[in-house]
Amino acid sequence: MSKHQVVEHYTYRVSWADEDDEYVATCVEFPSLSWLDHSRGAALDGIVALIGEVVRDMEKNKEEIPEPLSERKFSGKFLVRTSPSMHGKLIREAAEQHISLNQLALQKLSGSR
Repeated sequence: MSKHQVVEHYTYRVSWADEDDEYVATCVEFPSLSWLDHSRGAALDGIVALIGEVVRDMEKNKEEIPEPLSERKFSGKFLVRTSPSMHGKLIREAAEQHISLNQLALQKLSGSR
């Protein structure tokens, strides 16, 4: 895959920045970078161009280039640590609903029920 394709596959977001009275574009894979513009489209174009320059510089300096989130493989598992009292509360809630703790956590994470 070319570096241009990698830049196009990054995760971009454009939102209104009230304090700047402009749109701000960001890239999840490069959280320290942003681009401000009065136009939403120009803000997106600006951050994509900036990320392209950064990736070219990183490549030239033989630095590791972040993999786009869209191309990462995820296991579907993550560990959550909590207090013993919260663990007990969640176990009781799951038992009352006749579901597993895992199903209860999925419900809560998805905002259902």
